[in-house]
Amino acid sequence: MGEAVGAILLAGITLYAVLGGADFGGGLWDLLAGTTARGRAPRELIFDLVIFWTAFPHAFASVMTALALPIWLAVGGIVLRGAGFAFRKEITRPSLQRMAGATFAFSSLLTPFFMGTVVGAIAAGAVPADASHASMAAWTSPTALLAGFVFVAACGFLAAVYLVVEAGKRGDRPVRGYFTRRAQGAAVVAGALSLAALFEVQNSDPAFFNRLTGRALPLVVLAGVCGLAVLALLTAGHTKGIRAIAALGVAAVIWGWGVAQYPVLLPRTAVTLTNAGATQATFVALVVVAIAAVILVVPSFALLYALQGRQLLAGGEQGTPSAAGSDRATGLPSAAHAGPPPPSHRRSSATRGVAIGLVAIGAIARRRRAH
Repeated sequence: MGEAVGAILLAGITLYAVLGGADFGGGLWDLLAGTTARGRAPRELIFDLVIFWTAFPHAFASVMTALALPIWLAVGGIVLRGAGFAFRKEITRPSLQRMAGATFAFSSLLTPFFMGTVVGAIAAGAVPADASHASMAAWTSPTALLAGFVFVAACGFLAAVYLVVEAGKRGDRPVRGYFTRRAQGAAVVAGALSLAALFEVQNSDPAFFNRLTGRALPLVVLAGVCGLAVLALLTAGHTKGIRAIAALGVAAVIWGWGVAQYPVLLPRTAVTLTNAGATQATFVALVVVAIAAVILVVPSFALLYALQGRQLLAGGEQGTPSAAGSDRATGLPSAAHAGPPPPSHRRSSATRGVAIGLVAIGAIARRRRAH
């Protein structure tokens, strides 16, 4: 049962990297977009922690103790990023907008980098089983720092690939070309950093390297093939299926790490999935909760992405700042920029229709209660 919970933990990390990672990568490209004028067009973790804490309390305590600083810095980045995003959308003074935008962008770098150093420290065996104090050396080793940079590059790569497809759907060829070049550059940087991390692991932890290039080799190869395929498709100007291939490549990296480290939770220690876990009843409860979460959350996210993909969630009326060409909040061209927006009377008619329907449902319910 410990293996099942470990798989759930890895699945959660994968989803966070593929979905949330692209979101953080958007902040990276926001930071590098340039000045307000030059960057106008392109600009235009809790679930896993709970599982880790509940299912593997001993390993969680060691990780949270030894790596307290990078974990809190990552959490701080999440908080500051949300605040910067919200304020940049609402405030109107240009100087305050720039300040909020800078907060959003730099925070988008903080979180993936420090999360990467945590993963790198764990993979390098720098977290002792009985950690009693925070350790700066644990997360500043070459392996941990390289992992942090790999995380940032991977987030930037995913975000750029997703934005290439989004720009293509909106018919904005200049923005599509802009993000195509950045996706290609991010893919090359992420690949180079990954190779550097492999060489570093070979020197610092030969046992982990042997497992990574042994039983986890198919996943390592899959990650490389996906990266090369994305590069080839971008160069050829084809974007069909490119998001799925990029996401699969990032997922292969995460699962390769998990397979190479299995069944050990903290390398170079005796802490494994079986002896660092909670009771069997806790494992069963976590699996049930995870299944329930999938049943409840996945359909909602599928509906959300379907609506967004069809541009049915565009906000703002014609003539408002959000519809004037680019969306300050998302950094993407707005639906109005991609083409003429539907007339406002259609939206008001739809609103009236919904209101009439709700009133009718209420009347029927009251009539049934009366009978």
